[in-house]
Amino acid sequence: MAPTDLRTIIRSGLLSFPVTPFDADDTFNANAFAAHLEWLSPHKIAGLIVAGGTGELFSLTPSEVVEVVKTARAAQPDQPVIAGCGYGTRMACDMAQGIEAAGGDGILLLPHYLIGAPQDGIEAHIRAVCKSTNMGVIVYNRGQSVVSAQTLARLADECPNLIGFKDGTGDIDTVKRITVGLGDRLAYVGGMPTHELFAQAYRGAGVDTYSSAVFNFVPETALAFHAAFVAGDDATCDEMLRDFYYPFAKIRDRKTGYAVSAIKAGVALRGFETGPVRSPLTDLTDEERDLMRDLMQGRN
Repeated sequence: MAPTDLRTIIRSGLLSFPVTPFDADDTFNANAFAAHLEWLSPHKIAGLIVAGGTGELFSLTPSEVVEVVKTARAAQPDQPVIAGCGYGTRMACDMAQGIEAAGGDGILLLPHYLIGAPQDGIEAHIRAVCKSTNMGVIVYNRGQSVVSAQTLARLADECPNLIGFKDGTGDIDTVKRITVGLGDRLAYVGGMPTHELFAQAYRGAGVDTYSSAVFNFVPETALAFHAAFVAGDDATCDEMLRDFYYPFAKIRDRKTGYAVSAIKAGVALRGFETGPVRSPLTDLTDEERDLMRDLMQGRN
């Protein structure tokens, strides 16, 4: 898929952020992953972001990321497949090439890890990854890697396959500077944990769409919220925030890392094999799973 085509598709709807299931031996469970994607397939979305933050990229080996992409491509042959990619520059370039060879359409470039870096270093990192692949690249501001509006503008001029910007920092000032400065050059994706909590505020900053983690286990609820968001129906959004998203966030906020663990628990409660989250994350307690079950009651 041409990067410009992927940019157009990203803008067209909700993005799915599926979990990565593991088996009893703590290896990627391709069959369970395919079954979950098949269950989600009747629900119209703009694309899959596999092996991302919700998909535990930080706990996957590069070869596992490639297997996740291959499985997603086989399970959803007509769906754009974007894969998480990250770590140091050499590793990120190698991962991007492996994802492309596996049939991926694009990458979500997650932060390098552990150390902070200056803007010229972040710029060199993003440039190298863009030049290592023909796929579309979405830059993700999160954690230690925060690209400025000025840096991103230079990169957009130099790298035709840089097609998107995703924000998970909550820094609306930087987001607005980027959307105003770059306009239609990029697709803009909301990437805060449980982004529905922030979607209306980000809409005011010019963000087109977002990735939904709760789509994993309540796809109809996620799509209903997105439809209201697109229509500017804030009354419906607010009602859904009160009835579902804020109660979910109350469970999610009980422990660091539950933004991933609670989603995986929700998928398991739908009857799919997920296995546990990998350390250093931890799974929900039995009590917390019961709270999730109650919250999901009657929702699809």
